[in-house]
Amino acid sequence: MRPMRTVLFICTGNTCRSPLAEGIAREMIGAGRVEGIESDLFVASAGVHAEDGVPTSPESIDALERRGIEFHGTSTGLTREMVDAADLVLGMTRSHVEVARAIAPGTSTPIERLDPAGDIDDPFGQSQTVYDRVASRIETVIPDRLHSLLATT
Repeated sequence: MRPMRTVLFICTGNTCRSPLAEGIAREMIGAGRVEGIESDLFVASAGVHAEDGVPTSPESIDALERRGIEFHGTSTGLTREMVDAADLVLGMTRSHVEVARAIAPGTSTPIERLDPAGDIDDPFGQSQTVYDRVASRIETVIPDRLHSLLATT
């Protein structure tokens, strides 16, 4: 039996972008909407400068609910152990990738930017429209990104 694989999404505080990515990816994978990815892929999120236990932002929860995704979570700070336990770490910005690599120097876990075309800007403190836009961008890049990095074809 093959061990369960894990994808870890990271952002700064683990209250906005990475929970959006976690919720969206979990729903897409569970619904079989990511070609070549088994539905037993474990998806989690953390923050490179997160304080443990802070609730996910209401705007992120609303953006997920608009997509029919129920999500409950609190922030978790990224650790070396989390990076090493993951099969893939996806950061929202180049800076997140750099910090994760500094937290886990020499790790064999690939640490990449979620969107290779550029950083996903932080919606913190902005309008619901901005959160919805960020969620749409994340929703657009997740299938191809996970497929290209993890597909078992």
